[in-house]
This record gives sequence, C-alpha cells and structure tokens, in this order.
Amino acid sequence: MKLPDFEAWAVFAAVVEHRSFSAAADALSVSKATVSKAISRLETRLGTTLFHRTSRRLTLTDSGRALAEHAQRIRSEGEAAEQAAFESASAPAGLVRIAAPLTFGIKHLAPVLADFLEAHPGIKIDLRLSDAFVDIVGDGVDIALRIAELPDSSLRARRLGPVTAHVIAAPVYFEKHGRPRHPADLASHACFTYTNTASPDYWRFRKAGGEEASVRVDGPIRTDSGDAMLPALRAGLGVAILPGFIVDADIAAGRLEAVLTDWTIGASALHLITPPGTLRPARVEALIEFLSDRLKRMCSEPR
Repeated sequence: MKLPDFEAWAVFAAVVEHRSFSAAADALSVSKATVSKAISRLETRLGTTLFHRTSRRLTLTDSGRALAEHAQRIRSEGEAAEQAAFESASAPAGLVRIAAPLTFGIKHLAPVLADFLEAHPGIKIDLRLSDAFVDIVGDGVDIALRIAELPDSSLRARRLGPVTAHVIAAPVYFEKHGRPRHPADLASHACFTYTNTASPDYWRFRKAGGEEASVRVDGPIRTDSGDAMLPALRAGLGVAILPGFIVDADIAAGRLEAVLTDWTIGASALHLITPPGTLRPARVEALIEFLSDRLKRMCSEPR
C-alpha cells in the first residue's frame, strides 16, 4: 500500500482555509499550478471531486466537506510536529488565530490577551470577534471560545465554567406590564429573541427542586447580537434573556431589572474549543493554558 499523499492533503487544507487556489498558493509560497496539480492528484487518488469550480467561485463538494476536517488535522499535526522541533530550543513564537463572541471578546478576552502578549512577545494574535457560528476547521482557527452547551463532535472542548443568564427588562416595562412570576407568564410579554441558538423562540427554565418549564415567546426584536437589544430594553420595550457579562452593569445601575431569579435559564457554559488532534504548536499550547487559567478564575468570581 502506498503512503498517503501528505503534500496534497496539506494543499487541500490550505485551499479550504483560503477559499481559492491563488490565495492558497500565495500562503504556501508555491505556484497556482502546483496547487492545482496537488488537488487533481488527490481527487484522482480518492476517486472523487473535492471542489466545484467556476470562473467566479470555488465551493466544496459534499465529499470535500466531509474530508476537509481530516485534511486540516493532517496539516495541523504536521505543522505542530515541525514547530515542536523548532521551538524545543526557543520560546514559543508565531501566529495564533482565536475566535470569540463579540461582547465577551471585547470585555473579557481582550484584556487577558494584553497580559498574555506582554509575557510572550514572540507570539502574534489574529482575533476574530463575532456572535455568528465559526467553522473552526474550515476557517483555520486554532482556538475558539463558545458560550453554549456543545453537541457531540470531533472538536476538542474544555469547559471553563458556567455563564449565568438573566431574564431582564427595564423597571418601567415591568411597572406597565407586570412582573412575571412564572416562566409561563412570559408568553404574554414582548420578548426579544437571540437567533444564534438552536430554538430561539423557546426559552427553557429549571428550578432547584427539579421543576422544568418551556415557554414559546415572541416579540418585536430578533437579532444575533445581545448588545443590539440593550437600547430597546433600556427604553422599556420588552424582555430578554442575556448573559451577565452583557447586563450586569445595567442591573447594578438600576437601568434593568432581573426577574425569575429563582429559576435557572438554560445551561450555558464557557468552553475553549480546538480542532481535532493532540499535536499543537507550543504557541497554541501556551495560550490554551493561559486562557484556561484566567478564564476559569473569571467564571468562578462572584458578580
């Protein structure tokens, strides 16, 4: 049996990451023809087409999507093995790509990264902040922070701690429409929904004694950004569920009020996610350990 064509697999991973043959060629410092030949070679060996090619667009086929994660793993572990050899006699150095939710990244991750960079001057950070779902493998991300309960996957996940959410609105809203005493009461309120969840229109609650409740909600705002809800919330236009790191300051200042505080909302937690595989460059390992320590402590601190 012939050995796998590791070079072609690595080229395939680069094309997936950069979304074009030309960009992959530039990133790998090879010619576009070399990239094209490597992809053709791999497709011939596998007996399947990896990309749909047109003059304007390059997209993965179903086979290509299924194999992209394997290609990224092959490339990442090869790079990690070489990097580990290079770094055995030197401090960690190079680029680390991180993805995180927008508000959490600004308020909590960015200050922590400043401390890390001060301690590791040879490392550079590519920080991508968005509340949208990030394809860690396809986008070439080394570390992602996610606030959710995670489905089973081949990604490696480390739970750093719980993230508390609150049912909140402005006091003036509750004075006009009444304060809900049970989650079921929310069905008659104007509820803002956050769309980056599996079922944004259903809010689920649990009480310490074991009672559970699920309520279908509706309202004037649907958005993929928790921060975008704040002006309308402060204006008394509705109710929302938002994590403490977005609304704690408003609650403390009296601009917003938390209700149903004897209920637990969902089961969100902060996770550190990395691509499959166990071999990682020292620069990535250094940041993983640093973030795990600092963010675990942050999650455990009283608000």
